Amino acid sequence: MKKMLTLGLTAVMAISLLAGCGNNGNTGTGDNSGTNTATDAGKNTDSGSGKKKFAIIFKNTGNPYGEKMMEGFKKAIEEKGDEAILKAPDQPTAEAQIQMIEELISQKVDSISIAGNDPDALQPALTKAMKAGIKVSSLDSAVNAQSRNTHVNQADPERIGRTLIQGVSEMIGGEGEIAILSATSQATNQNTWIEWMKKELEDPKYANVKLVKVAYGDDLRDKSVSETEALLKSYPNLKAIIAPTTVGIAAAGKVLTDKGLKDKVKLTGLGLPSEMAEYIESGICPWMYLWNPIDVGYLAGFTAEALVAGEITGAVGEKFTAGSLGDKEIVADGDGTQIMLGDPFKFDASNIAEWKEVY
Repeated sequence: MKKMLTLGLTAVMAISLLAGCGNNGNTGTGDNSGTNTATDAGKNTDSGSGKKKFAIIFKNTGNPYGEKMMEGFKKAIEEKGDEAILKAPDQPTAEAQIQMIEELISQKVDSISIAGNDPDALQPALTKAMKAGIKVSSLDSAVNAQSRNTHVNQADPERIGRTLIQGVSEMIGGEGEIAILSATSQATNQNTWIEWMKKELEDPKYANVKLVKVAYGDDLRDKSVSETEALLKSYPNLKAIIAPTTVGIAAAGKVLTDKGLKDKVKLTGLGLPSEMAEYIESGICPWMYLWNPIDVGYLAGFTAEALVAGEITGAVGEKFTAGSLGDKEIVADGDGTQIMLGDPFKFDASNIAEWKEVY
């Protein structure tokens, strides 16, 4: 808990520092233009300044989790005296991200960090970027190993998946129907967590827990609401929903609250404390889990800086210092490598009041 409070203070400082400059950005218009909050239109701060340009592309706009992640990334880059370019398309599609990658290649940025909307569809564009001398890393939702130098992971996927099943089983007394409300069907992080959930369910102690459906809200609020309502209609005996997405869990919390289902259907997953506090306090969501998204972005920023500086190449065993997060080591991740932020943290009625003020 002491460690988490320290991270919380870091998050508060990040938010405070960024609050003063949050209005300096410009929001793109038109199809899939996304956002670029790093500089005013028409200004390139690298001209004559010696600043390197570090870009981050999140999945889509209007996602509070992504906004916090980009805040952390921006803080890390500016701590190193460089320029951060923050981008996200209007819709969570690979096609929209590919367009942004092509634009960043033309801008000759030094680095691209991306939360991928598809693990494989982005490969041609990201390979092109790497051939142009741009360092590429993924964060949160990985692209395939051939498309990146390394990946920044928020927590051990196995621990996340197994923990979610353990938690929901406890909530429903080890018996009943459960459903999963995920983000997009192509999201690598979501799919990996779901696979580990299914593996955990293979344990005989969950013989009376039945996974009836995996639904996809595409990390869009309205669709997540619709998918939650569809689950409740299709499965009238549903006992719990696991939503390993901050957009999905908040949408599900509202639906369950509006329908007065606190005592019938439980909710858990991965959520932002500021958005989920009311549902935890009301009992709709007895507890949930997450890491600090500001720190995920912050670690990604220092990873990108280390790659560009030549301190690391993305190989197993390499180490670097990630600002206030301290020393980090690159570890194996299937065919590629990754840097791990830490374990998921449990939020419940005993601590949500303090954490809802942090992020």
